[in-house]
Amino acid sequence: MLTPTSRSLYALLLLLACVAGCGESTSQSPNSTPAFPSMPRTTFGGTRPVTIQVPSAYDAGHKTPLIIVLHGYGANGAVQAEYLRLTQLVDSAGFLLLAPDGTLDATGNRFWNATDACCDFGGINVDDVAYIHGLIDDVELDYNVDRKRVYLVGHSNGAFMAHRMACDDAAEIGAIVSLAGATFEDATLCKPSEPVSILDIHGDADDTILYNGGTTVHPYPSEMQTMTDWQVHDQCTPGLVTDPTTLNLDSRLPGNETTIQRFDGCARGTDVELWTIHGGAHIPTFTNDIGTDIWQWLSDHPKA
Repeated sequence: MLTPTSRSLYALLLLLACVAGCGESTSQSPNSTPAFPSMPRTTFGGTRPVTIQVPSAYDAGHKTPLIIVLHGYGANGAVQAEYLRLTQLVDSAGFLLLAPDGTLDATGNRFWNATDACCDFGGINVDDVAYIHGLIDDVELDYNVDRKRVYLVGHSNGAFMAHRMACDDAAEIGAIVSLAGATFEDATLCKPSEPVSILDIHGDADDTILYNGGTTVHPYPSEMQTMTDWQVHDQCTPGLVTDPTTLNLDSRLPGNETTIQRFDGCARGTDVELWTIHGGAHIPTFTNDIGTDIWQWLSDHPKA
């Protein structure tokens, strides 16, 4: 459970982990050429402004992927994007990057109103689904966003929010990467309008958001239940398949500590995949390749 102490320490721990490892939309007909401003805006989000990071080789004549990073409880977007090594990939990988901030609660911590378990502890009831959807729509007015490659990457509270967006705004989202998060405990609250590719990354020694499920103010499901729920939503063949490939994601753990499991046969070419960091904590000390690993997986999973 996220105790008051763990909440207040979250942002500091995330920053230390990073330092340790970090060296409304207009419609177009299908055949029309979209018109974008010669001097596009760089700030979006209204009362919660966020500055977009644009690749140096951006060309308005070509569709460009968009990644939105969602921070954990008490953290902020800039620190989260650095921690996941995505900021420095913008130029080389060629994607647009947004790292917005959640709303401040009564304790001074930023949060996303994701599932009932995480993390609107003060009952503010802000509509973050509408906020993130609005960000996407607004950016699409100024930049040639590849609508098949709109991706969310979230950690902890941000990971819960990524799952919430995949449930509530599936038509807009190509794929999500969830680090140390989960979907709704009540599977009937997640009703995606179409399949979305899902990658969950989770340490099985996480003592904040438990790998096997737990409770904050409300229960949240285990990783296996989260995967099974998405297997149903994405109409995959039942039964997780283990990939022989292993990964080295956490520099503090020996060898290739991460195993890969997935469901096969999902609808419309989607994937539901789980990377388990054996011995991994809530805030892993990632290797320098984590951003590349995340981006490679996302780029392989556009919306059909």
